Amino acid sequence: MNPRGRALVLGLPYAWLVLFFLVPFLIVLGISLAEQKIGIPPYTPLVAHGAFRGSLDNYALLAGDPLYFRAFVNSVLYAAGATLVALAIGYPMAYAIVRAPRAWRARLLLLVILPFWTSFLIRVYAWIGLLDSNGLVNKALLALGVVHAPLLLLNNLFSVELGLVYSYLPFMVLPLYAALEKLDPTLLEAASDLGCPPITAFWRVTWPLSLPGVVAGALLVFIPMCGEFVIPDLLGGPSTLMIGKVLWDEFFTNRDWPVASAVTVAMLALLVVPMGLMRRLLAGKAGAG
Repeated sequence: MNPRGRALVLGLPYAWLVLFFLVPFLIVLGISLAEQKIGIPPYTPLVAHGAFRGSLDNYALLAGDPLYFRAFVNSVLYAAGATLVALAIGYPMAYAIVRAPRAWRARLLLLVILPFWTSFLIRVYAWIGLLDSNGLVNKALLALGVVHAPLLLLNNLFSVELGLVYSYLPFMVLPLYAALEKLDPTLLEAASDLGCPPITAFWRVTWPLSLPGVVAGALLVFIPMCGEFVIPDLLGGPSTLMIGKVLWDEFFTNRDWPVASAVTVAMLALLVVPMGLMRRLLAGKAGAG
């Protein structure tokens, strides 16, 4: 490939990122420095009469209002818990698919991605019908005599965590499958020949070599979980406030675009940057191992 063609191939992804990530981020960053006003657009211009009118007042508001701090902490904790549960469920699933006969692997992967054939919103709404006091789960438990009164399965932390794990589990399974599928099975055979029990061989061989898939899957589900709006709005309650709900209220209810943009920028700085550094650190350790 000639240098011009190589530069074109390498430049297209960067141009895509600049156009659809960096430019929108800079727009949001600019709005976060403005002030709210009644009108279209609902914020003051950054430059007026040749002078820069931006300020950090919106960020000072975030630092002084406990609502935003609580929403951010809840989002991180709920997403972290759901990520661990997804990993605990997704790793055995991916491992089982890898160890299945090759003729069955494509069918099993199809079952993993099958929920994507249905609208995300419809799938979340379906959980309301399942978890409601008069839903299928409570009716089944009452009919079997397991409980004598309907359980509170909806509008709480349980329903939010269940919805997060269910919705993002395929994004955990697929990177894990890609990492586990590349492992050389002769490594486990060599460990067995050296007298290593299966459990020890898993922790000494399989787990370290699959860490890139674990990191990729964890990041792939954790970051969007933190900004999730639909699941906590439909399945959660007042005690399950997450940052996505706060953003929705600021943008569309309060029409305070500057504060909402400041929340977005703060969340990006406090979440994505440390996660990127952690990913690089873990990837470096896995490569060194």
